[in-house]
Amino acid sequence: MNNSGILQFDTTWGGWRLRMTPFRAVLAGMAGLFVLLAAFRLLTGLGASTNLSDQWPWGLWIGVDLTAVALAGAGYSMCVMSHVLHIDDFHGISRRGMLISLLGYVFVLLTLILEIGRWDNAYTPFLSWGHASPLFEVVIAVSIYMAIQVVEFSEVATEKIFHSANRYVQLLLPAAFIIGAILPFGHQASLGAIYLLMKGRLHPLWWSDMLPWFFLATSFYAGPAMVVLEAIGSAKCFGQEVEMRILTRLARIAAAIMGVYFVAKLLDLARLGQLQGLGAGSFEVPMFLGEMVICTALPAALAFSPWGKTKKGLFIFSLLSIAGVVLNRVNVVFTGMYRAIGSGYSPSLVEWGITLGLLAAVILAYLFVVENFNIFNRQH
Repeated sequence: MNNSGILQFDTTWGGWRLRMTPFRAVLAGMAGLFVLLAAFRLLTGLGASTNLSDQWPWGLWIGVDLTAVALAGAGYSMCVMSHVLHIDDFHGISRRGMLISLLGYVFVLLTLILEIGRWDNAYTPFLSWGHASPLFEVVIAVSIYMAIQVVEFSEVATEKIFHSANRYVQLLLPAAFIIGAILPFGHQASLGAIYLLMKGRLHPLWWSDMLPWFFLATSFYAGPAMVVLEAIGSAKCFGQEVEMRILTRLARIAAAIMGVYFVAKLLDLARLGQLQGLGAGSFEVPMFLGEMVICTALPAALAFSPWGKTKKGLFIFSLLSIAGVVLNRVNVVFTGMYRAIGSGYSPSLVEWGITLGLLAAVILAYLFVVENFNIFNRQH
């Protein structure tokens, strides 16, 4: 029982720590359910375990993937600012972004394996190169980026285990940081390029030949927002001090990119002659305004206000910013496609169970890593 009256067990063995609370026990149960449901899906196929169809071949999981990849932009955005631009303020929090990104891409990779029909042929793109396909670029770039992230995390890992390997990892890090900063620009944009094929099907409020650039921009500001949210949350959970000056600066960089994105999106709608569509009474309009006004313009303004220098203000900023990216991907995958494709799909219980169970497993992995490795208190 801890000081707050919450029952918890704190176990240490061989230098590894595992703290178990009722909340973590629930997460562990959900992660166990994920394993069972994932096995069911792999053994029985998509038809028996999901509500996907030829009409709706991409459902909940593709929306989750696009969102997770964007939020995992914490890794490359922090890498650019910390290790390429050498902004000293961000060196101390760059490992947070790296961990968020690594776990985010693990989440995406596992979901991708589950959502493709022939998961046993997942290796095919490495043997049969489709050079003209955005999806091919995504597969290759994500695979290489995962390897780069493993190298980056090896710096953290070898501070605790296999110490003799740390000096070799240090030799690899400069190249890993440069590649890790550049490579995601390609596949973040390529995910948007996939929906260029949906002209005439994706609603005009979201379809644009600028869509790859919009996907890239939203992923870049989603990263700092995730780091701000993680820093505030971990400070509360682990009794740390919140570095307000650094987090405020990080939020304002993200907010500046959000402001540019907001203006660019409006100018693009005007260029395509779609601004008048905002006056229509269709259900797409409030979804678009929620994404752009409440979850983009509002948090961007909040970050530059006096409230943006407070813990509560930064927390609201990060939540709204992340919600905006989530809503954008939902609007592209579902809202914007609904009128062209029609009804006929809602995620099955297995789809929801796998998604939430895998998310629980990722949260547990995060908790284990931050309690056993030097993520928060890097010495300079």
